[in-house]
Amino acid sequence: MNSIKQTIINLVDQPQLNALLAVFSRGLMSLIFIGAGYSKLTGYAGTQSYMEAMNVPGSLLPLVIALELGGGIALLLGLHTRLIAGLLAGFCIVTGFLFHGGADQMNQIMLMKNLAIAGGLLALVRTGAGTPSLDKE
Repeated sequence: MNSIKQTIINLVDQPQLNALLAVFSRGLMSLIFIGAGYSKLTGYAGTQSYMEAMNVPGSLLPLVIALELGGGIALLLGLHTRLIAGLLAGFCIVTGFLFHGGADQMNQIMLMKNLAIAGGLLALVRTGAGTPSLDKE
């Protein structure tokens, strides 16, 4: 087992692979936020109605879109990564419980998805964007 661990460490220590992993991980995490923000922008009225049906003020929707779309793009580019990842992690946790707190299986899966994404984002808070990124840490 130690040889496998050491092999992984040796691979990740290679600058080219490390850079590829940094970009790929930020890209994968940013996709859900960019897509969700865009869909809220294009389906504004429906999203606002859904929020209000869940007892969340529809007036918060512009902030949600800005965080998801803007935050997703910033995450992809590695811009203010620790701050953005922290905000998005908090957003995932809060919205997970607000919108997916039901006892049925689908809501529980969606809640766990939100919590898992928050965990990945908190890892970025801890490690930063890596290189290449617009952050200069």
